[in-house]
Amino acid sequence: MDIDMRQGRIWVLLDKDGRIIEDIDTDQIFHNAHLPITDIAQMGPLAFGNLEGWQDFPSLCGPGDMIVAGRNFGAGSSRQQAVDCFLALKVGAILAPSFSAIYFRNAVNSGFPVLKIPGLDRLREEKKLVTGDIVRVDVKLGRGENLTRRFEFPLDPMSGVQYDVYRAGDLFKYGKTAGLKKN
Repeated sequence: MDIDMRQGRIWVLLDKDGRIIEDIDTDQIFHNAHLPITDIAQMGPLAFGNLEGWQDFPSLCGPGDMIVAGRNFGAGSSRQQAVDCFLALKVGAILAPSFSAIYFRNAVNSGFPVLKIPGLDRLREEKKLVTGDIVRVDVKLGRGENLTRRFEFPLDPMSGVQYDVYRAGDLFKYGKTAGLKKN
């Protein structure tokens, strides 16, 4: 599959009352007790270890699966491990109406697709995005398609810089090639 296209099962982060979880902070994503871990491969099993009801996510998630979360995903401290744990699990993307500025920047720098999904509340109310659905997203054009329920939904496309870093693999790889581009 083309690098611009991501496809996988979605995990809609809901609380025990069935509401989408908002303001998920970096401590809920990757607990500060695990900060001494430096091997990215060891970070994956610890993802969401402090998010009530989602501690088993790493054992359920498969490569390419995507996360759908509420507003302000990644709030809190600048914790690179909160991005790296999803890279270790080979999560395909995170879709949310908004991200904290620091989390968004860390994800972009890592070449990890974080995409804004406008209208998530409406999509959830209409039961158009449900955990287990298979979706495909085009990161460049900002289009999503729920293959299970057969409908399309909008995403904000990546900015030019975000897309260039994503295509390169991460900010460091992008930096090595940026000077080689012809204007």
